[in-house]
Amino acid sequence: MAGRFDRLPDGGAAIGLDDVEISILRSLAVQLMELIGPGDEPAPDADPLAALFAEGPSEPPSDPALRRLFPDAYGDGSEELRSAASDFRRFTENDLRARKRQDALVVIRALDALSAAAEDEGGAVLKLTPDESRAWLGALNDLRLTIGTRLEVADDGESERLYRLPDSDPRKPMVMAYLWLGALQESLVETLMP
Repeated sequence: MAGRFDRLPDGGAAIGLDDVEISILRSLAVQLMELIGPGDEPAPDADPLAALFAEGPSEPPSDPALRRLFPDAYGDGSEELRSAASDFRRFTENDLRARKRQDALVVIRALDALSAAAEDEGGAVLKLTPDESRAWLGALNDLRLTIGTRLEVADDGESERLYRLPDSDPRKPMVMAYLWLGALQESLVETLMP
């Protein structure tokens, strides 16, 4: 799995993916959506202005991966900072969750559209618009943060430790996904830079 994104003339990105890569990326994106959870969609007859100002949770999530995706805005400081972080979370987390779900959904839809072609050919070239590329970048980042949290990666220097895990280590498949997602993310960032 050594594919890299290439820049398209319209500012988007393209990458060749085989059946296995498509399946893995789709599965990870679906799991990310499940982790983030369903949105609190307003009722069809609800006041749109009231829905716009709906409040979200005020406490950080208990799951460490979700805490990494939705961190406190002001850290673990004084009571005043904790109160400000709680207020910030209450007014921003719903929108952030919706954006992260939307990014993952863009990935799933793109891969679903690519799957039919890939089955016939053993692989296919995924072509993304600039907006889709940004959504992919967000989803790749969220996937990498989530897997890194599950692997207890504290900083980028720990990648070397991950490379040396024996094949018999049960974390090895997750490590390989983490490293692969990092390479995809890095190549997409380079592709999107002017």
